[in-house]
Amino acid sequence: QVQLVESGGGLVQAGGSLRLSCAASGRAFSVYALGWFRQAPGKEREFVAGIGWTGTTIYYADSVKGRFTISRDNAKSTVYLQMNSLKSEDTAVYYCAARKLSVGVPTTPGSYDLWGQGTQVTVSS
Repeated sequence: QVQLVESGGGLVQAGGSLRLSCAASGRAFSVYALGWFRQAPGKEREFVAGIGWTGTTIYYADSVKGRFTISRDNAKSTVYLQMNSLKSEDTAVYYCAARKLSVGVPTTPGSYDLWGQGTQVTVSS
């Protein structure tokens, strides 16, 4: 069973950058599709970015396209989310998620089997 631990969150000014990491323990990391989601206070959890197990299929939410980049390093069992040009509306708790042997990259929270504990990202304007 894979366990996920996020890191890299923090406080940053608008226009700044952060890189989130999600390290996985356990076996078979390479066969998991991985996603980043976020949840702001009073809002539903929303899809941010996802990457297939081969790394060639990638999806982004329209709100982050062109600013965020998802990548994975299967040798390190880690998925990253590089966030540039941050805006105040990016403030949320960010979660990584995994789905084993997925065909494609799911974009709904209910499609994922495993979740990390979340890391807070706060963007000050």
